[in-house]
Amino acid sequence: MSELSLDMLDWSPLEQQLDQDGCAVLKSLLSVTTCDEISALYPQQTPFRSQVMMARHGFGRGEYKYFRYPLPDAVACLRSALYPHLVPIANRWYEYMDLPTRFPATHEAFLARCHAAGQERPTPLLLQYGPQDYNCLHQDLYGEHVFPLQVAILLSEPDEDFTGGEFVLTEQRPRMQSRPQVIGLKKGDGVIFAVSQRPVKGVRGYYRVTMRHGVSRLHTGKRHTLGIIFHDAL
Repeated sequence: MSELSLDMLDWSPLEQQLDQDGCAVLKSLLSVTTCDEISALYPQQTPFRSQVMMARHGFGRGEYKYFRYPLPDAVACLRSALYPHLVPIANRWYEYMDLPTRFPATHEAFLARCHAAGQERPTPLLLQYGPQDYNCLHQDLYGEHVFPLQVAILLSEPDEDFTGGEFVLTEQRPRMQSRPQVIGLKKGDGVIFAVSQRPVKGVRGYYRVTMRHGVSRLHTGKRHTLGIIFHDAL
């Protein structure tokens, strides 16, 4: 498959965007062919360890499936290739937020840390939405060890495969009302965003803001999304 070369990207403006907004878009991260191949996995049972119907848990409407190990090649490659580009940002953010944790240079080493703490279940997931489905604002926290950035990749084409269903981020700053962002994505685009907290520079130094993400209600069609979460689950 022919994909966007992460090593060829200029990561400086992406890093600046993450610092400013808590998110940044990677255009054409996956090819149309790869998007279709990953979407086609959803009806199968073998690639997945569990399925979640959102309405049963108050998460919204729609459904998703967690991949099992070994991950599909495309998913595993994305996870391991993205991590080294994000780990310097993660470590800098934790320094700014005065948090003691520092993340190792490789994803393999970080997963070893997760697994040693009992977080052994893989967290990459494939989400499926139909008409009237939506995903409530939430955070993907699965245990003590949390990598502060994650990536969602849209596998369907807006206005062709579905309408509605925008990716939404909210930011809660201390003593302020929440700030929403609607992120425009095309098929194959990925969005990097903060899992839970990120630093914002104020007049007296950095302070922490709380982030949540979700998906607005679909009007028509079907929407698939690949979620790349770097920490594993208990």
